[in-house]
Amino acid sequence: MKKLVVKIIKLRNPTFTLDDNLNSGAFLQFIWIQFWSIMRGLKLLLFARNPKGMLLGKRVSFFAISKIKWGKFLRLGNDVHVSALSRHGIEFGDNVSVGAFSRIIVSSSFNNIGEKIKIGNNVGIGEFAYLGGSGGLEIGDECIVGQYLSCHPENHNYQNIEISIRHQGVNRKGIKIGKNCWIGSKVTILDGVEIGDGCILAAGSVITKSFPDNSIIGGIPAKLFKNKNQ
Repeated sequence: MKKLVVKIIKLRNPTFTLDDNLNSGAFLQFIWIQFWSIMRGLKLLLFARNPKGMLLGKRVSFFAISKIKWGKFLRLGNDVHVSALSRHGIEFGDNVSVGAFSRIIVSSSFNNIGEKIKIGNNVGIGEFAYLGGSGGLEIGDECIVGQYLSCHPENHNYQNIEISIRHQGVNRKGIKIGKNCWIGSKVTILDGVEIGDGCILAAGSVITKSFPDNSIIGGIPAKLFKNKNQ
């Protein structure tokens, strides 16, 4: 049975192997959880959509599902909410995993709806992420992300001191994260930032400006520690 399960999992993760120390009880519980995740994924058939092997945790919810596209084996953890109210929707690549209690929301109101969110292939995002897409958010292939990632591609205007900030509107530049990046836990990325391919973002960093390929960065606000090529 274990060989069959490993063969199935390798469709999503070709490098997967079972640890020799895994006991039978934990293995059976794992199978039980995956079975019900697949069953919940099949509810997409009710929307005339192909789940493509989607695995859904408990209480996953979608808004504006007609504007959501996904590749093979999308995994969404418990209590994830995906809202694609936007101009260009949300797109998940193949083998994307999003941890429990995360929020993937392009627009938070019907006034001045946002642009899009695009997540590449083989991206893993930890629990409690908040991914906004009002000004556009792109995450490249092969990125690995810790818990509590927070992306905010929008800023409030505030220059007029005679008007409440909430009535001055917003400006949007978007956020773009390159391929093969490692983003530590509790990283915050603000509007207008572009992160190059192969970057490492230290845990707890607040990223307020752009960095080139292969940068190792961290701090509040984040600064360049070194480049991996040096």
